[in-house]
Amino acid sequence: LLPLRYELELWPRVRPGQAGPFSFRGQVNITVLCRQDTDAAVLHSAGLRSSGAAVRGPLPGPGAAVEVAGLRQEEQDEVAVLELRGRLRAGSRYVLQLGFQGLLEEDLVGLFLTRYTDLGRSSMLIASQMEPTYARRVYPCFDEPAMKATFNIRIVHDPSYVALSNMPAIDVSEMRDENGSLWTVTTFNTSLKMSTYLTAFVVCDFDYVTRTERGNKIRIWARKEVIGNGYLDYALNITGPIFSFLEDVLNVSYPLPKTDLVALPAFGAGGMENWGLMTFQEPSLMYLPSDKFTSRKAMITLIVSHELGHQWFGNLVTMNWWNDLWLNEGLASYFEYLGAIFVDPKLSLDKIFYDHVVQPVLREDNELVRSLSESEDKIKGTFSLTSLFDSITYNKGASITWMLSGFLTEKLFIRALTSYLKEFSFSNANQDDLWTHIQMVIDAQDEVQLPASVKQIMDSWTCQNGFPVLTLNLTTGTIRQEQFLNKKNIRSTEPNNNTWIIPISWMRNGSSQPLMWLDKSSKVFPEMQVLESEYDWILLNVNLSGYYRVNYDQLNLKRLAHVLENNPKAIPAVSRFQLIDDVFALTRFGYVQIETALELTKYLAKEDELFIWNMVLLNLVPENLASTLKNYEVYPLLKKYLLKRMLPIYHYYAAFIHKNVDALEDDYFAQAYLEKLFATACWLGLQDCLDLSSELYAKWMDNPEYKIPFLIRGTVCCYGVAVGSDKEWNFAWEMYTHTDSTEDDEDILLSAMSCARKSWLLYRYLQYGLGDTLFSSNFTSTVILNVVAKDIGHRMAWEFVTENWPLLSERYGQQLLHDVLKVMGRFVNTDVQIQELQVFYNATLEEDEREATTLLLESTKSENIERRKLLIKVARWLEKNVDD
Repeated sequence: LLPLRYELELWPRVRPGQAGPFSFRGQVNITVLCRQDTDAAVLHSAGLRSSGAAVRGPLPGPGAAVEVAGLRQEEQDEVAVLELRGRLRAGSRYVLQLGFQGLLEEDLVGLFLTRYTDLGRSSMLIASQMEPTYARRVYPCFDEPAMKATFNIRIVHDPSYVALSNMPAIDVSEMRDENGSLWTVTTFNTSLKMSTYLTAFVVCDFDYVTRTERGNKIRIWARKEVIGNGYLDYALNITGPIFSFLEDVLNVSYPLPKTDLVALPAFGAGGMENWGLMTFQEPSLMYLPSDKFTSRKAMITLIVSHELGHQWFGNLVTMNWWNDLWLNEGLASYFEYLGAIFVDPKLSLDKIFYDHVVQPVLREDNELVRSLSESEDKIKGTFSLTSLFDSITYNKGASITWMLSGFLTEKLFIRALTSYLKEFSFSNANQDDLWTHIQMVIDAQDEVQLPASVKQIMDSWTCQNGFPVLTLNLTTGTIRQEQFLNKKNIRSTEPNNNTWIIPISWMRNGSSQPLMWLDKSSKVFPEMQVLESEYDWILLNVNLSGYYRVNYDQLNLKRLAHVLENNPKAIPAVSRFQLIDDVFALTRFGYVQIETALELTKYLAKEDELFIWNMVLLNLVPENLASTLKNYEVYPLLKKYLLKRMLPIYHYYAAFIHKNVDALEDDYFAQAYLEKLFATACWLGLQDCLDLSSELYAKWMDNPEYKIPFLIRGTVCCYGVAVGSDKEWNFAWEMYTHTDSTEDDEDILLSAMSCARKSWLLYRYLQYGLGDTLFSSNFTSTVILNVVAKDIGHRMAWEFVTENWPLLSERYGQQLLHDVLKVMGRFVNTDVQIQELQVFYNATLEEDEREATTLLLESTKSENIERRKLLIKVARWLEKNVDD
């Protein structure tokens, strides 16, 4: 059976002010085309009670019917089966009629209820989230992305609410229920042909702001106080322009007359692209006029832009099935950045794209995960659909789209996308359809030549797990490729012959060269054989146009290090980032020695890009190891080596903090990464940083209305307390116990109080944590975890946990033990230390958990031994180079 049209009535039985439990009921009539004779009609239904099933037809006959012998629900397969006394005939049309009812839960999937407060009153709303397969929990349907149909929707609701759906409302009337009380019926216009997972319903008493863009009426709905305070004005200002930008770029008009965006107080995703009725978590759309900073705007812009991208990629053209989800999410994630840069040109596209998208997924994408496009069978067998909504689908999808656009040129890429969108509008496609359209565009021109068909090139990226690492030998000009695997894992050393067809953008001595292709496991490029001159260097994958890592021979690395020290700007910023990030990744995976990576950090005194500094510091001072590093001989050397190089960029930003922090409001990376820079400077004991923290903290103590600059607030509070005495600590406690502190403030203060350097203060803090019933239930565990992660706190917190275990166990159970163990593990270097932990865990844990603990401790110990070896190497290298 193929659905053609749904007539759907939904009636959530919710009145304002009533207590639950709540339910909804409804009626659906689905016009279907029968494609094969059958005596049963099977459709999706989950958690619904259906009743009154009937089948009319064949159409357009005069009220003919097929008798329904029985209706059974198969919960395991999430289907309802109508067993018929007659047969449905191929080629004929029928109407399936079903009444249904379900429970309205507060679980954020399907049709759900949310309680919230607005203008001091408690209220309720109803909203929906259908992706991937929750439509079947709301109404019986053919819940597959390829089974598109049109929808006529009617919502029955309390008169004090407004109802929204995908299409504009065309009629509002009244009806009385069995008790004679009044309900409103809102009827919506017929939808375009669409998938069930995009159907959407909201019933609420929100206000909205509105404007019209090219005939598309845009409204953003939210709680009345949010609207009244103007918090959605920014989102409203960018939505229309991004719509127009996408229409113009893709050359395909947006087909609906209206678009609603709804800011939901509780929502399971950042945003959902339902056609004509997009839903968002409230913070994803809210920009407070008091918040001057770009980073907040950038986040809103990216989320809105992503959901708008889906109006074309996903809604207009939908993947055939979930195994090609990247056609929705990867393309929407790619256009999200183009849309964001369009409305905020001050954001640097390639830096942000690399920092947010490419680099994080390169760290996660390994042979164990999965490929971008898997077979349907494999997904049905091994992956839950929700697990497909991950960084592979979004970030890897966007990264290979970026690479594709790079080697095709944007002009040809967009031309192909337009042709793809036009051909598959209101229907479905798979990745081969996209490759076909790109191939057609390539064949029709002669500027861009490819080494193989688009399908062969792109399947190598979407159908294989992981990605390649390229190794260049300068003397012979040979580049070879292999899958990037962890060589320290014995398991992954089995040879695998995966090869990719790889576009190589490159530069020689700072000037760009024509694109090259590597289409086998290794190849000689005569133009990359390099002269004797030490000034002759080569850089591959310029500006990260390709989704891979690069390994250079020692000769070229020496020359690149030389360029960095003499003239770092000769290498574009994104390429500097990538060069250093690649080499640290190659170190971690056993391709090169740590000394090689360290050589590339010598130039850093000349590095003025915060996003590069952030990546270097994450590699040299990982967040979770700061406290451990303090206990090693590497610390004083690191201090001397790094501070010397950090001073220029530190002083540059410190001047803004002192004189005019508002001047940084457009500096996106300062908002994202200044905290890490300052925290490291203070951690390394830079006197200026410690003084600055004390000074700003003292200002706040003198005047609690004073706002410590938001960009470094965490660092200032931590080191204000660390350098201070009990006076500073007590002030933090007092501010924490203030009722009007926000959640962010509370987190910052809870963490800051664990920065105290005096043991008795930390001990008292732990005691407060235990005795205080004033606080939310996970207060104590947060305190313990903050203290245990500090270099002087870990022993104290451990003793505290063991002494007070009966009480803590009652409150927090095993979770706290697991969390403490993870942190304690970092400090374990000897068998004696392991035994000490083991004795306690054996006494408190169930047998099955003891084994896991033993394994964890053993593996942490071997990691620590490895780390110790590594740190000795780092220390030796630093001793030699610290005075350079």
